Formats: sequence, structure tokens, C-alpha cells
Amino acid sequence: MISQQQFETELKIIITNAIREDVGEGDHTSLSCIPTDAKGKAKLLVKEDGIIAGVAFAKMIFKQVDADLQIETLINDGEKVTFGDIVFYVSGRSQSILKAERLVLNSMQRMSAIATKTRFFADLLKGTKTKVLDTRKTTPGIRAIEKWAVKIGGGENHRFALYDMVMIKDNHIDFAGGITEAINKTKAYLKQNNIDIKIIVEARNLEEIQEILDCGGVYRILIDNFNYEDTRKAVALIGNTCLTESSGGINEETIRKYADCGVDFISSGALTHSVYNMDLSLKAV
Repeated sequence: MISQQQFETELKIIITNAIREDVGEGDHTSLSCIPTDAKGKAKLLVKEDGIIAGVAFAKMIFKQVDADLQIETLINDGEKVTFGDIVFYVSGRSQSILKAERLVLNSMQRMSAIATKTRFFADLLKGTKTKVLDTRKTTPGIRAIEKWAVKIGGGENHRFALYDMVMIKDNHIDFAGGITEAINKTKAYLKQNNIDIKIIVEARNLEEIQEILDCGGVYRILIDNFNYEDTRKAVALIGNTCLTESSGGINEETIRKYADCGVDFISSGALTHSVYNMDLSLKAV
């Protein structure tokens, strides 16, 4: 994953771009009917059970919109919420609260949905060593907050983007001329360019796993679209040589069975690409 400093930069970019997109030259509705010096208070109201996420991010948004806004937090990121709960109160200039309202809601609704789904998957893995991973199947422009939500929900982050980890998949292997060629070329490229990042390689069968092991220098092997029996064989073959990851159409019905095969990680694009926003609202008090 990227550094904390780079992650925080990504968050600032998201907020700045979202304000540009939504506010533009100004919130003419609020500017026209609410006095500049008017003060108000609003509450973040939960209208659906789940895991709340995005409280810390909401504070960042409010601060960038108006540093004088005050937040009283009642429920923190990662906590369970039920219908009718109040997560926080925000008070200050009414125009500022309204300017930030939609960005706060859009972000928290999305993040809470992802955190809720991730917690559901993580709970299914309790009692095993396996952790659930996200993927790059995220919404363009807001990847940082979606991956943050996965962490809040109890999951782990895969690579952030194409630049912070090498992941040699089937197309790379085929275009490079084979597994050995792809791995050797990758090692040479990283050494030549003095790049220190980990290598993951996807395997489509047990023969490819053996070839990957013969090459060496791999951080994790992606056991892709294997059945349970072959997954167990793959884990036994790999042993402690490197980490293991299962992927490929794994859902709530199958995730525990794959975990019981002994893999270290299970990756699921569904954590971020197949969720429905949690129902939240920001109401004047």
C-alpha cells in the first residue's frame, strides 16, 4: 500500500475535487435565502442498520469547507449503528453546513455500505487465519475512501494502484511468453530501475504454481478460480514459501470454505463494486 502521507494527499484531492464539482462558483440557494452570519446545528441521522464509516472523513470535509465548524461525535468509525442513531452534531455557519452536506452524505453513505459488507465477510472468516482483501474494482476518483472503508469494516487493503505492487496476471503472462519469462523480466526491471515493491503472481493451475515456486522471489501467489480440492493442494504445495490468496467469484456462500482450505487471504471485488449506499441524512436541529 501507499504511504500514510500519500494516502492523506489522496483524501485532500477527493475533497477539493468534490467541492469544485458540487459547489462551483457558489451555493446560490443558500446564498440567496440564508444570511451569511446565520448560525445553525445539524445531526447526522442513521436510517438503516449497519457499520458506520466516514466520520473522520466528514470532519476533514467540514474543516476544509469552514474551519470554524464544530463537531460533537457520538459514534465513531467502525461501530455498529441502528435506525434512529445520531452519529454526530455539527454546528456553526448555516451556509457552511449546507455547502458540505451532500459531500458528507455521499461519502459516508458509500463508506458505511462498504464497511458493513466488509464486516459481514470478515465475520464469516472468524476462527480462521484468513483475511478478506479489497481490489482495484473501485469507483474512479474516490478509491482512497473506499479502501479506507474496507479497513474500517475489518478487512485488509490490497495494492492501492498499479504503481505500488507488481501483480502478474494471466494477460501479463500470456503477453510476456510465459510465467518464467514474466517473472524474470519483472525482477530485472525492478532491479534496473531500483524499485522496491512486492511481486504477486496469478496461477491458473497447479503446474503454474510449481513454476512460480521454481522461479522464486514472489511475495504472494494468487490462486485464481480454483475449486476447493485444488486450493488445498495449492496451499500444501506452496507451504511457507510465500503467502497465498484465493480469488475469483467468491461470495458469502463460498468464502468460509475457501478459508478452510488454509489460504492467507481472499480477495473480493464485491466489497466495493456491489454495495448499496447506507441510508443516512443530515437534518437541522
